Amino acid sequence: MFRPCIDLHEGKVKQIVGGTLSGDATHLRTHFVSAQPAAWYADLYRHDGLKGGHVVMLGPGNEAAARGALSAYPGGLQVGGGINRENARSYLEAGASHVIVTSWIFRGGRLDL
Repeated sequence: MFRPCIDLHEGKVKQIVGGTLSGDATHLRTHFVSAQPAAWYADLYRHDGLKGGHVVMLGPGNEAAARGALSAYPGGLQVGGGINRENARSYLEAGASHVIVTSWIFRGGRLDL
């Protein structure tokens, strides 16, 4: 089974070379930068019946693109990257099936929000 992914950087769908995403943009290398918006890929995944996919926001400036993808495939995509207590619910309301959070919210084996 395929699990589709939409990686977002600066609002664009990109495939970034591992290890080059840092605070210094001069070191960023990409394999692919799409001319299509994130919503286009989400609609493609929905149309093709691909499930369990996720949208990953790599840094700031990706919120609108992520929400566009979620609205194009409501309930069909998870979202992660920059998810916190203040915005998690809004991504679920925007259509995310799940929000992906980092391990920092789990303390002592419990969810600690």
